[in-house]
Amino acid sequence: MKIGGLEKLSLIDYPGNLSAIVFTTACNFRCHFCYNPMLVWPLEELGGIEYKNKGFSPILEEDLFLFLRSRVGKLDGVVITGGEPTMHSDLPKFIQKIRELGFKIKLDTNGTNPKMLREMINDNLIDYLAMDLKAPLDKYQSVVGVAVDCQKLLESVKIVVTSGLPHEFRTTVTPGLLELDDFFEMGKIIQGADAWYLQKFKSDTDLVDPKFQGKKAFSIQEMEKMAQIGSEFVKLCQLR
Repeated sequence: MKIGGLEKLSLIDYPGNLSAIVFTTACNFRCHFCYNPMLVWPLEELGGIEYKNKGFSPILEEDLFLFLRSRVGKLDGVVITGGEPTMHSDLPKFIQKIRELGFKIKLDTNGTNPKMLREMINDNLIDYLAMDLKAPLDKYQSVVGVAVDCQKLLESVKIVVTSGLPHEFRTTVTPGLLELDDFFEMGKIIQGADAWYLQKFKSDTDLVDPKFQGKKAFSIQEMEKMAQIGSEFVKLCQLR
């Protein structure tokens, strides 16, 4: 597994659990608002570019497991995020090794690999699922910056919602990309889901698309209206 960074302790990323966060490298999306640009491109494509002020530092898999063994009994779980973890064919084997240490697994995904997602659920490798919902389907390509197979996204949504596992969907609410009416269409896609978290756009850092740096975010009042719409479709819709 190509690991781009490790956060040794999180109190909030895995609901109800103390966790470590493992950041895999590379992503198949180019979301304009992404604030982890150094995890988007594969390391071999970065050349001499350094991991600027992000706190990320690539680590070897064996070093990660040395750390995890030292945290057995102290941490409840491990969050695997990215980048996009399901781009890595060795992800199931990697998760299995972590589970053998007794940790629960939360997986963050963009939903582009429903086949792997289904197989990992069937193999009991995941305890909590979080999937990004970027936009209504007709806006997906413009938001994520690449062509998208929306049928795969819909398949992943169905897998998540019907998995029987605790789960959530997340949307980064970015001015210029999303507007109020979009949340009706997005809500229909994930109807019946456990939770939908609306995340505030951050522009005071490096972004995949520099044109969005410094852009003003939606106000809390505007986001609360979006959450009210979301609440019509899912069990819980909150700002994060």
